[in-house]
Amino acid sequence: MDDPSPQSHPILAYVLSRLPSLPAVRTPRSPRERDVEQPSPRTPSGAAEIDLVGRMPGLRHPSVLSAMSRAVADVASARDQIRLLGPRPDHEQVDASRALLLDAAAAEGDEEEQEKLAASREVVRLEEEHESYGALLRDAEEKLERVYRMAMHGRGIQEAGGGKGNKEEEGSGAVDEEVVRVLKEAEEEKVVERVNLADRQLRLLPEPVGRIRGLLSLDVSHNQLQVVPDAIGGLEHLEELRVASNNLISLPDSIGLLSNLKILDVSGNRLRVLPDTIAKCRSLVELDANYNALVYLPTGIGHELVHLQTLRVHLNKLRSLPSSVCEMRSLRLLDAHFNELRGLPADIGRLSSLETLDLSSNFSDMRDLPPSFGDLAGLRELDLSNNQIRALPDCFGRLGRLERLRLDQNPLAVPPPEVVADGVAAVKEYMARRWAEAVAEEERRRASAAAAVESPKASTPREWLTRSVSSLGTWVSDVTGKVVGQDKVAEEDEFLQQQL
Repeated sequence: MDDPSPQSHPILAYVLSRLPSLPAVRTPRSPRERDVEQPSPRTPSGAAEIDLVGRMPGLRHPSVLSAMSRAVADVASARDQIRLLGPRPDHEQVDASRALLLDAAAAEGDEEEQEKLAASREVVRLEEEHESYGALLRDAEEKLERVYRMAMHGRGIQEAGGGKGNKEEEGSGAVDEEVVRVLKEAEEEKVVERVNLADRQLRLLPEPVGRIRGLLSLDVSHNQLQVVPDAIGGLEHLEELRVASNNLISLPDSIGLLSNLKILDVSGNRLRVLPDTIAKCRSLVELDANYNALVYLPTGIGHELVHLQTLRVHLNKLRSLPSSVCEMRSLRLLDAHFNELRGLPADIGRLSSLETLDLSSNFSDMRDLPPSFGDLAGLRELDLSNNQIRALPDCFGRLGRLERLRLDQNPLAVPPPEVVADGVAAVKEYMARRWAEAVAEEERRRASAAAAVESPKASTPREWLTRSVSSLGTWVSDVTGKVVGQDKVAEEDEFLQQQL
């Protein structure tokens, strides 16, 4: 977590990459030591930077980039400090350390226990330092967005650094007037089906918006909203809601009342969870929750979203997908790249309509695929790059419709690298051959087992003992009969001699 990534903090990563690099072990005496007045003017490199500059072309302007560089000088210093502390501990280690510290009995232990406590305190302290650094990065990203907007509107550097001048207040007033105009039209019973308030520096969405009964589409993206009012649940006819790129930390439970909602875009916020009531939006076709801080999805999200076709949850912190996702039988696209996924639900193969699946860049967490993966018969595009997958399951050979496949940056042994290098057709052929061999081997095994059951010579030890005891009993009966018969003949001969 030393450097902000282009995926989680695109603007900050871009600006810091323009600063002169310094040794990791040296902390600058002052921000000026980095020469932030003259950041590197080099051209964008990589898809992420090219896309960013395409959306924010002002980043090419030296004065804009210089103002943004000065605004994040503290981040550059903190970055050097965090490098000295070492890597961030994993979640399990942190949880175990906190549990040990909470154990009152452990505090009275021997010297070894005290050493464990000291080590646990260090782990927790390191986690808190990294957490604080992460908060600093998030704040810096938001600050850079404000600086950029102000700089593009011709504001001075001092005002861009965080001051709220008259011009900003005038802009907020203009936005308020636009909201008032929309609400007035609704009160006059004019037909208001679509409201677009995107990119207006809006800080507040008033409750009366929830009374625009005929509203079908509401777009308040790229603003500074921190809350979506509960009254949003009153828009019973709403089909499209876009609140992307705001400062939302949570969504109201009343969002579950939007039974006609088809498109929901909450990307680019600071959401850690989605409300459980989101599963009540049964008409939902597209859900975009990428670029947030989601650590899990609602457990029952898939049970009622049976019409969902597109689910984008990339650029989050998801460690797993709930098993209910496998109930989304209409799902065509699932994008979960750049998370911390440690695997897929066992029944992922039940997503019979799935055509595009992106699981790339889950890095060391993603190691294998479940056996049901081969049941994704409709899959056409698959990205598994930047993971730790060592072998594709044999059932992979059943993905006959697969057209595009990325497997780079994996320690793959099956299929071997030379097969992967030949492209998707070669991989499909190789895995199909392995699948056919696996099926043939299974058939031979079953045939051998069936033959063993039918063979009189083959039996379990219990059956052999029973059969042996039965044979011995028959032999004893035969011998006994013969002996008794001989005694009876001898007795008859003696009687006849006496008579004679």
